[in-house]
Amino acid sequence: MDHVRVHPKFLHSNATSHKWALGALAELLDNALDEACHGATYVNIDMMENKKDGSKMLIVEDNGGGMDPDKMRHCMSLGYSAKSKIANTIGQYGNGFKTSTMRLGADVIVFSRSRGRDGKSPTQSIGLLSYSYLRNTGKEDIVVPMLDYKKGGQIWKRMTTSYSIDWNTNLNTIIDWSPYSSEADLLRQFSKMKDQGTRVVIYNLWEDDQGKLELDFDADQHDIQVRGVNRDENKIQMAKQFPNSRHFLTYRHSLRSYASMLYLRLPRGFRMILRGKEIEHHNIVTDMMMKEEVTYRPQPSADGVQKDPNMVAVVTMGFVKDAEHHIDVQGFNVYHKNRLIKPFWRVWNPPGSDGRGVIGSLEANFVEPAHDKQDFERTIVLSRLEARLVQMQKTYWSTKCHKIGYAPRRNKKLIESEDKESSPEAYQPSARRSGKGSKNSTSAIGSIKNRNHKDETLGIANERTSQKSGKNSSRRSALNRIMSDSEESDSEDECIPSERAVNGCGDKAAVAQKSVTKDGVCPSLSSHSPTKGDHVSSGGDVTADKMTTRLQSKTTSIACDVNGSRREEAELSLEQLKAENKELKERLRIMEESMAIDLQNEKDKNKSLAEQLEAAEKKLEELNKEQEALIDIFSEERVRRDKEEENLRNKLKDAQAEIQKLQDQM
Repeated sequence: MDHVRVHPKFLHSNATSHKWALGALAELLDNALDEACHGATYVNIDMMENKKDGSKMLIVEDNGGGMDPDKMRHCMSLGYSAKSKIANTIGQYGNGFKTSTMRLGADVIVFSRSRGRDGKSPTQSIGLLSYSYLRNTGKEDIVVPMLDYKKGGQIWKRMTTSYSIDWNTNLNTIIDWSPYSSEADLLRQFSKMKDQGTRVVIYNLWEDDQGKLELDFDADQHDIQVRGVNRDENKIQMAKQFPNSRHFLTYRHSLRSYASMLYLRLPRGFRMILRGKEIEHHNIVTDMMMKEEVTYRPQPSADGVQKDPNMVAVVTMGFVKDAEHHIDVQGFNVYHKNRLIKPFWRVWNPPGSDGRGVIGSLEANFVEPAHDKQDFERTIVLSRLEARLVQMQKTYWSTKCHKIGYAPRRNKKLIESEDKESSPEAYQPSARRSGKGSKNSTSAIGSIKNRNHKDETLGIANERTSQKSGKNSSRRSALNRIMSDSEESDSEDECIPSERAVNGCGDKAAVAQKSVTKDGVCPSLSSHSPTKGDHVSSGGDVTADKMTTRLQSKTTSIACDVNGSRREEAELSLEQLKAENKELKERLRIMEESMAIDLQNEKDKNKSLAEQLEAAEKKLEELNKEQEALIDIFSEERVRRDKEEENLRNKLKDAQAEIQKLQDQM
């Protein structure tokens, strides 16, 4: 039957699904981690030089189960994956090896050794996937030369059965288009493997627009970094200043930083080694303070998720420990089946500083990742998760931002009450005072009761002033009792304002303040004061006036205390605003200095480019003059040649005439 042909150009176009070089490297780390179930204990990433041309090559090797000849061919095939049927493995599409290797370089050669299983002998295979070979030889199909060996006793023998392709042709092709110059050199690559393992060598690495390798091996001898827009020198300097935010600031250009948080959990005993130094596993939860955990359960009916009671996502979120410096660090690390898919996913993008410093981590196995494992498929399940994460971050930020120096985003009294309830000192507010703390509280409550009793009694007395004069004596006795009660409570009332602030009696103070009219008279007193028609003795009037004056003075003192507390709050808010203003000015100054430095660098760069342009123009002018001189020389040479040619033709004519003349004479 006819089959679909795959042109070599598809290798390059297929590799563009990886827009980020470190994302392509992560695919190779996934393949090594999947081999942990076959005994892999490490993956090693390193750089070597090509002995043929001195160029740099990328090496990724592990001691996993390796591949026999059949698995090697499946690995080189497009879309074939046996891992989708194996639990706890990351690979599932059968396209990661091809896209990742072709994204990093034009050519890759694979060495793999497999134990003998099910009665079969141990094997080792070599496969070459070379875009350079296919393009330069004009191939119309993707051809992958392979060499297979089988162990017989202690000797590795060539496997020439099973496949009809000429073994020697494959060997010559691999030697011509690989970094190795002989079959012995190829077999030496298996020397570091014991009984099993795989070694991937990527060479002819891609370059950027300036002719430099996209992967930078020189910036750090124990790291592989990326050049270009992913590298920000300002963030690199900030990472040194704020170590708890280092992964956020460096993961876009540093493989060591990205790989350290690539997996939520590592198998026991499994190590990742980058250029001779082990990668330390990192969970961003250790970078948090004021942590909270929120459980998110997707709705099976609405979101299209399978009805599994264990299908939940536990979101751990908090402020990064450097948040008090107000640096713009935020986002959620979202994992899928242990693999980081979206690092520091920024779900909330408000104007201003809202949301800064809040980071989180969760494992969401109910959303499907995209083929490049750098994003999720845009489904309603993901949209609902994103909306929930935004809500979580807003709630967390608005309730806790004041604890790291930002202005409160909620009711200030509510925040203060929450802080008091959450602090151990809230349960003993007056414990640090003198030994009379409890006594003062009791006296404050007693004074409030006496005050209420006094107001009620005063109202009764005022009502009685309108009755007959025969009852004046009883009214005087009631007023005398009120005065005695008021005098007894004078010493106790002195502690009311401060204790009221502690015991939350601000509302009563506000009511007392409102009860004072413009003239300073209590409405209850003015409404029931004696009239001209009432028979009130002069002694009773004096007593009522004294009591009214006393109540006015106490009400005024309460109002002053309330105003004083409000003034203190206003002063505290003003001090906080001044501190924030000072900090913003300092940050603005730093930004201006940084911008000035960047501007100066740009000016120097422009000046250098202008000088280069001027030199190039001068050189072009010289070349034009040289070209004109050459044209003049060629023109003169052509004129001279034409003249000489004309002379030769004339001489030829004369010779022919002479010959004809001699013939005639003969």
